[in-house]
Amino acid sequence: MKELILKNVTGELSEIAGAITEGRRLSPAEALTLYRKADLSLMALLATTVKRRKSGDAVFFNRNFHIEPTNICTFNCRFCSYHKPEGDPESWELSESEMLDIVRRFDGIPVTEVHITGGVHPSRDIHYYAGILSSIRKLRPDISIKAFSAVELDYMIRKAGMTCSEGISLLKEHGLESIPGGGAEIFDPVLRRRICPEKADAETYLAIHEAAHNLGLSSNATMLYGHAESPEQRIDHMLRLRELQDRTGGFNAFIPLKFRRENNNMSELGEVQVTEDMRNYALSRIFLDNFSHIKAYWPAIGRNSAMMSLAFGADDLDGTIDDTTRIYSMAGSGENRPSLSTTELVAMIRSAGFRPVERDTNYRTVKEW
Repeated sequence: MKELILKNVTGELSEIAGAITEGRRLSPAEALTLYRKADLSLMALLATTVKRRKSGDAVFFNRNFHIEPTNICTFNCRFCSYHKPEGDPESWELSESEMLDIVRRFDGIPVTEVHITGGVHPSRDIHYYAGILSSIRKLRPDISIKAFSAVELDYMIRKAGMTCSEGISLLKEHGLESIPGGGAEIFDPVLRRRICPEKADAETYLAIHEAAHNLGLSSNATMLYGHAESPEQRIDHMLRLRELQDRTGGFNAFIPLKFRRENNNMSELGEVQVTEDMRNYALSRIFLDNFSHIKAYWPAIGRNSAMMSLAFGADDLDGTIDDTTRIYSMAGSGENRPSLSTTELVAMIRSAGFRPVERDTNYRTVKEW
């Protein structure tokens, strides 16, 4: 494979490609050169080389569903199509009973994870959400609860006057097992002030994930790309995640999240082409050498692009979801009723030439298909 990759590559790209095939970590400068100068076919070959080193021919998915408690949010990020003010006809605020009804819809169905995230509600506090976790745990003690982005956690923990560790420990006692990666956006402080000035900053996001890891909880990491950020800002974002992963090893997966333009205040920026999506997946897989998995979140990029991403280093397609999320459909992703059966996910993975593996939240194998 090394000879095949290097055959038609010269100069500094040859040195970088050689380093990747030998398993050496890339510097940010090398990553930027690769991003700017490598053609898409070379990116695919290199990313697939790294992917196969990490997970062989396996591509993972799980049986999951989402609960989105509310889209009422104290913040108003410019890129967000989900946020609605209180009283808006498109806003919602699920009661505890309504949330538990979603859980009951899956009685007798072998789901392994519930994913809970939504707007940062101004009046719901950490004790309210701790109670929700306890109620879910009583109904379904067999499923893993992944809940609350770092931005949600920051707000509810500060409101309670707790430290990060105290707040996460309280939620862990009530059933929290892992946290999702949302809220990272782009870490660059200047750009962050432009697109989400009210939201927790990069240092807070990373501190919350580090506290969770130190308490034995796993998490995912994300990056919102394809809006006003530069390649340098993407690489800096991934570098900070890589450095935290060096310290804790607590991240399960990195998830590039594509900016979608509909119904938000950054619509004039448009959206990047699918070729840029693939280049970004490949760079993520190559640069984040200490992340075991790169996830293609299919409700964000669509099923066809998700299948294509498997040739650019991605090795996870998230899960079945079963029409329980509206975050990306409200932004115009094209997946208006996001739901896939296990049969469909298995077929997607096999069509790309990989081996489907059903997993749980922490990538333990549930079933090999």
